[in-house]
Amino acid sequence: MEYDLTNVSAVRALLASHGFHFSKALGQNFLVDPTVSPRMAELCGADENIGVLEIGPGIGVLTAELAERAARVVAVELDARLMPVLAQTLAGIENVKLVNADVLKIDLLQLIEQEFAGLDVVCCANLPYYITSPVIMSLLERRLPLGSVTVMVQREAAMRLCAPPGRREAGAVSCAVSYYSEPHLLFDVPSVSFMPRPKVDSSVIRLDIRKCPPVRCGDERLMFRIIRAAFNQRRKTLLNALSAGLSLPKEQVGQALDEAGISRSERGERLTLEDFARLSDIPCIRGVPQ
Repeated sequence: MEYDLTNVSAVRALLASHGFHFSKALGQNFLVDPTVSPRMAELCGADENIGVLEIGPGIGVLTAELAERAARVVAVELDARLMPVLAQTLAGIENVKLVNADVLKIDLLQLIEQEFAGLDVVCCANLPYYITSPVIMSLLERRLPLGSVTVMVQREAAMRLCAPPGRREAGAVSCAVSYYSEPHLLFDVPSVSFMPRPKVDSSVIRLDIRKCPPVRCGDERLMFRIIRAAFNQRRKTLLNALSAGLSLPKEQVGQALDEAGISRSERGERLTLEDFARLSDIPCIRGVPQ
């Protein structure tokens, strides 16, 4: 039996038959716009040679579109209450596997190796707003064998994630995203596309994973500590922000900035990845306390 998962009345009846109630704590908003999931499935690159890791399938509306195009789909869902719903809506679709787990705790590398042998793999997800950055950074920092990560997130978050370092809109997460991937803003999704309707609009972005970082630095961990320190107090000058954030004397930080050719009165939002990488390689800042 096929289900029209973009028909609000049909979705309500389906959920009622399982005694399901939306969880505000899990940020559950199910996609009911019939045009969005096909676009996401196409733009994420799913085809007969691709395996797709989906995060948060909900009731399976995007999962079904991915399964039509991809060789295999593995959907990781946190909410155990949705597993019987998904088993019903995806019944008969043989190239889908459902996994009830927390994507931030499960061994994704092992899952990918077990489930997608011989396939190139991409990730596609409609992420709850409250967990957007943790999930994206977890996927990127683990350096999983993924070609890209296509996600729907709150529009404000999308603009921040895709902002090039050195722009006012950028933050620490923008720098990290640009270091690990090439971000692309694909299209916007209005709030009316969801059930229940959220208070804000969303956007779909794709992060094309880089094979090599765009900058070189001797200590990647230190570079990201400097980035976080620079943005934790972004209204302060780099001299003050880095001194406080790295627990270093101002004169030591000032010397490092001078050697890197960066003004002591500059602010973190003006620095590029190249600037941060160069700063992290200055000898007098390498001894920063861990």
